[in-house]
Amino acid sequence: MMQLRQLDMKRITEEERRVASVVAKKEEEKKRESHKQSLLKEKKRLTINNVARNWDLQQRVANLATTQDRKDSESPLQEPCQMDGSAAISAFPEETGSLDPGLSSALQGLSVTDTHLVEIEGETLSLYGSGALECLDRNWSVQTASIVTTVSFTFIEFDEIVQVLPKLKMKFPNSLHLKFKETNLVMLQQFNALAQLRRVDQLTIDPQGNPVVNFTLWKYYVLFRLSHFGMQKINGTEVTQNDMIMAERLFGILAHVASSELPQYRMISILGDARKKQFRYLIESKGKKPGIISEETSDSKRLMGENTNRATLNYTTREFYHEKLEEIKDKKKFCKMYVEDLVKEATAINMKNEALQKLWPQMFIELVRDAVIEIRSKDSYMKLCLQQITDQK
Repeated sequence: MMQLRQLDMKRITEEERRVASVVAKKEEEKKRESHKQSLLKEKKRLTINNVARNWDLQQRVANLATTQDRKDSESPLQEPCQMDGSAAISAFPEETGSLDPGLSSALQGLSVTDTHLVEIEGETLSLYGSGALECLDRNWSVQTASIVTTVSFTFIEFDEIVQVLPKLKMKFPNSLHLKFKETNLVMLQQFNALAQLRRVDQLTIDPQGNPVVNFTLWKYYVLFRLSHFGMQKINGTEVTQNDMIMAERLFGILAHVASSELPQYRMISILGDARKKQFRYLIESKGKKPGIISEETSDSKRLMGENTNRATLNYTTREFYHEKLEEIKDKKKFCKMYVEDLVKEATAINMKNEALQKLWPQMFIELVRDAVIEIRSKDSYMKLCLQQITDQK
């Protein structure tokens, strides 16, 4: 109330007016900041809801396509099912809450078409939607990259995550804890892909969208396959020595069988990769202080400690698998054509050889006869020979 002259029977001084003005400005700034934070929080919620809808729609369409393929194989004349996007949207209803009129009007101008979200909160990097994986191509500052110790993946296909794991290892070297929620982890073999990381101390697999956690022995398989990491926690539970022993008992024979069935050239390739890791670590260790090297001893064990038998347990993404199938088909087609050409050529040579064997006796007699007739007259034969030599000159 700028026009107020007196308050509580006392005259208002200029100092009081100045102090009141400063306080009012601070309150206004605080209110604007609070409004901004509420707006950002609500935009984040809307974006995550939108990503969730897109994810649910993709899963429904994929499930319908799989079901339809099975039905088509059984009854080809059946009409295909139709998918209504509104059904997927209804699975993630908008959250309702009491918002002030100003915030509600501001939210009307927000774009909720975002299909991914990248957020760093404290030491956690959260990625929502497959588009968020592109953030790993950014030039992150050294300080920001070193702070991140936990990476959370939500509403992203695990096969897409596998493709960026090398980037994750390079961009965020201190990431020790991985979280997966709604990533379609459906089989134990997928955990093999995590072996290419530098280090993993904790692993959290949310049951939502990851059917693999329904397997009784999934934790033991993780401990077995990633034993060189020295895992400390899985889904918040401490890993004990008994857990490691049980994991080895359950799956040790699996690695032995896999390595014994692997072709020799693949074994050589895997051993080559292991030696490259060891050589690279030794090169990186040169020039470092002894104290630093001793601190990284445990990490070096993780780098070089992956058992060769375990290394044979790999995971191939569906996309790469289909590409390999196409490549194998092309190779088979080429080999078939090549062998057919060889067979045709060998058959033709054999037919010619058989014909020659039949004709050769008569041909030999004719050759001998022609030679005898040719040299029967010695003088004429000598003249003919001289004539041929002259013609050649």
